[in-house]
Amino acid sequence: MEPDARFADFVAQRGDALLRYAYVLAGDPHDAADLVQEALLKLRASWSKVRHKDNPESYARTTISRLHIAVWRRRRRELPIGQVPDREHHDALPTGVDDTLWRLLAALPRRQRAVLVLRYYEQLTDEEIAGVLGVSRGTVRSQASRALDKLRAAVPASERSTP
Repeated sequence: MEPDARFADFVAQRGDALLRYAYVLAGDPHDAADLVQEALLKLRASWSKVRHKDNPESYARTTISRLHIAVWRRRRRELPIGQVPDREHHDALPTGVDDTLWRLLAALPRRQRAVLVLRYYEQLTDEEIAGVLGVSRGTVRSQASRALDKLRAAVPASERSTP
């Protein structure tokens, strides 16, 4: 495979944004880095076709989303470890992220969190989200509704901002 300067430029320009997107989606910096790396490998393999499209970043984000879904479909919720840690460990949040909102989002099931990230962070339509996640439009709407209901229930009415 010949090195393509345009692919290297794309990764240099959009790599950090893809990593931020994957982090918001996965909730873990290490998983996010793995998702981006796998997505960029797939993008590189099809770069000759994708580079002529209007938005190669969209292809990369869709690939990241689909890889994330594939991972959580395969994974069990419980991760066996060899030794139990003495105390709980939390990775530091990126600068500017509200800790309360992040904890509430992290408590949502993965599919609900993915729907909210794609809807409000990526500003995709329900049809686009359904395409990315490989589910029906009705599933997207029901997952979003359930997720928002859980978030509303977790935040006292006195603390909610009104538009």
